[in-house]
Amino acid sequence: MANRRCIQNLNRHLQFLRTRAPHLNPQFLAPTSKYTPHSASTPKSLHRLFNSNDINAQSVFFRHFCSKNRNDDTDEEEDEDDDYESEGEDRESADDERENERAVLSPEDKEKEAAEIGYKVVSPLQKSDRVFKPYEPVFAVVQIGSHQFKVSNGDCIYAEKLKYCDVNDKLILNKVLMLGSKTQTIIGRPILLDAAVHAVVEEHALDAKVIIFKKKRRKNYRRTKGHRQELTKLRITDISGIEKPENMPSLKTEKKEKIPSLKTDKKEKQEKIPVAA
Repeated sequence: MANRRCIQNLNRHLQFLRTRAPHLNPQFLAPTSKYTPHSASTPKSLHRLFNSNDINAQSVFFRHFCSKNRNDDTDEEEDEDDDYESEGEDRESADDERENERAVLSPEDKEKEAAEIGYKVVSPLQKSDRVFKPYEPVFAVVQIGSHQFKVSNGDCIYAEKLKYCDVNDKLILNKVLMLGSKTQTIIGRPILLDAAVHAVVEEHALDAKVIIFKKKRRKNYRRTKGHRQELTKLRITDISGIEKPENMPSLKTEKKEKIPSLKTDKKEKQEKIPVAA
């Protein structure tokens, strides 16, 4: 059995060499045509194997021992990498198209888009403008894009980046949902047409990084990607559309005035108490 296996392996190896290098001498590489498993029991069959010149292609066979499982994972990883790269290219192309659209838009179209978001650019802030005022006891609920904010005079808010405004631009926020003070509250259905909130753009910033992790089970697919949302910082300067009450005196000063008067009364009472002899 061992001799038979050895002869079979030699025959396969010779056939492989012949297919890879046909320019070699066929007398030394030609396999046997009269080889059968029973003829390999004696050493004489080995001599016949290398000296025979008859070739019969039907009796010659060879096997390629290879498994596709070893390369399946690498092939899948390469395909996934290609898919991921194609997704990245598609995103980049979409971003380029958006930038081109923004460059082509006219000022009227920009104003329409800004109005849909909920703001209007008035003019850049000048050094002579006195827009910042002291605190007033009035609040408003404003919608910017898909978010709502409760603001008062002097507050600072962070909204998603506003497209068509620069730093130090004065804005009017039109989508006011509610106004309120100490004496009254006005609710819109859904928007108050006569109300407005004035603000100034202080800066365009980036939010903290958010890590996005993707994984596919049983496929050795893991991807990590970071994202930082673009934000716009707004400073609220004024709220219009509601009667603003006058500044009422604070209660802390009244309490401070009443407390020393009580102490003096106690001292007077203690002095009037007679002492027994």
